Order: sequence, then C-alpha cells, then structure tokens
Amino acid sequence: MAKELSITLENKPGSLAKLTEALGAAGVNINTFSAAAGSGSNCRIVVDDAAAARKAIEGAGLKVDGEREALVVDLEDKPGALGKVARKLANAQINIDAAYVAGEGSGKKKVVVITADAEKAKGIL
Repeated sequence: MAKELSITLENKPGSLAKLTEALGAAGVNINTFSAAAGSGSNCRIVVDDAAAARKAIEGAGLKVDGEREALVVDLEDKPGALGKVARKLANAQINIDAAYVAGEGSGKKKVVVITADAEKAKGIL
C-alpha cells in the first residue's frame, strides 16, 4: 500500500524544490502531493517506497513529521462518486482523516483517502 509522508517545510522560496530534488535524486517517484502555506508549509507526499523517501528527505536535512498508509481509490469522474465512497466508509464507522485528488484520466479520478484503518477501508471499497 502507498504511504503518505508529512513534512513541514519553511515557508520560503526553494523549500519545495529542496524536497522534490532530493526525492528525484534518490529515484523516488511522488504519486501525488499537497502543500499549504502557513507559518510553515505543511506538505504531504504519497509514495510507494516510504523508506527510500524518508532516507532522501532526512539526507536533505528535512524532517518527516508523520507517516500513514494511503488508500488510492479509482473513482468515476461523475457527480456523486466521492459521496458513495464516503458513505460506504461512514456506514462501516470509518472516519476519513484526509482525502484529496491524486490525478485523473479516461473518465476516472484517483483519490487518496487517509483513515485510521486503511486495511479495513480497502476491504470495504
């Protein structure tokens, strides 16, 4: 299963470049990412090889703040598709901690879903 790593970056030019260049140099592919600025920039990346990513990140002098299993779900690109996924998880008493679009193509969207129990969520979806 893919992993989501959380990294807090300094909110200044070049911070994201430093992170992504380190991952690229280590041969780590980023499946998707999200970032938001604040006092620090909260960046989340989804990768298949979390150990290699962590090594590259720490080697660049950055810190991984958290690591969670990330469920990547293929959804039809139509109204209500995400609602169906959210309802299935809600009915199973699984809370969605985070969710974001990871990509799209051929009438489908990839959505990253983070829950406290990714294996249970995977079995339901």
